[in-house]
Amino acid sequence: MRRMIPSLQALICFESAAKHKSYTYAAQELSITQSAVSRQVQQLEEFLNIELFNRTRHGVELTQAGEQYFKSIKPYLLGIEQSTLDLMSHKGLGGTLKLGVVPTFATRWLLPRLYRFNEIFPEITIHLETSTKPFLFSDHIFDAAIYAGTPSQIENWPGAKIQFLMQEEVVPVCSLALIQKHFPEIHIDQKHSIDLSPEQISQLPLLQQTTRPYIWKEWFSAAAYDYPYAMEGQRHELFSMLAVAATHHLGVALIPQMLLEKELNNADLVIASSLKLVGARSYYFVYSEQHNNALILKFTEWLEKEVKTYQAKTGLQQIKTHEN
Repeated sequence: MRRMIPSLQALICFESAAKHKSYTYAAQELSITQSAVSRQVQQLEEFLNIELFNRTRHGVELTQAGEQYFKSIKPYLLGIEQSTLDLMSHKGLGGTLKLGVVPTFATRWLLPRLYRFNEIFPEITIHLETSTKPFLFSDHIFDAAIYAGTPSQIENWPGAKIQFLMQEEVVPVCSLALIQKHFPEIHIDQKHSIDLSPEQISQLPLLQQTTRPYIWKEWFSAAAYDYPYAMEGQRHELFSMLAVAATHHLGVALIPQMLLEKELNNADLVIASSLKLVGARSYYFVYSEQHNNALILKFTEWLEKEVKTYQAKTGLQQIKTHEN
């Protein structure tokens, strides 16, 4: 049975004309004549038995059906192009993994370690794109994802295999200069060991995370300290932005310790209190039940080793896996 698939050339011409809202610009982009674009679009409309464009004095405009079709086919055309480029670059060896990763984890934890994966598997290319929300693997957005969330969010992720990576331990951090400014009487030893009380922390300007507005309230609650202004202070969207703000003495921030290796090692930031907020969120590696391929297995095995090495240094809990 013949598949209901139009010619690729017709789809390419339609996509370009829809993008530019012009046959002329589409012809320039594709290095063909305007009449050739028009013929390909006409053939596509005849194949679909639907009008995709309305002709205007200034060019063309998508019909409602054309707009819907354009949005539907665009990612698939891009995917074909990317797959072709990947195959050509690898000469048929190795392959490409497209991973969705929470932004600060990508820049602070994964990327500084990714060169070790490249040394072991130079034939595999990793594409990282930021993703902060669950998605359906059937949408073909990513091959896998590293996601920070709660157990309930993970358990409700359909069609996914899930590997627990590590629990999130959030610590209050700030610069030494900020502490010395507000508490000049406090002696700070060479190891930069500091353990401010909740009352002292409340006297520092608080840095808030936009997406987690109750995080300081949770910390003070865990410390059994009633602070009515726990939700006040400068707000930033990402942990990485909070880290930069704290480094420049703007306040004290609550950030997962695993994302602060560089700042803590360089003493750009110090942990201001021994009280850690061990929240409900953890980091997980998630991939489709249908994509149990060799590339994902290689990346999973490497990721396990990296997490175990990190856990051995920090004493975090061991990896565990489960499926849903």
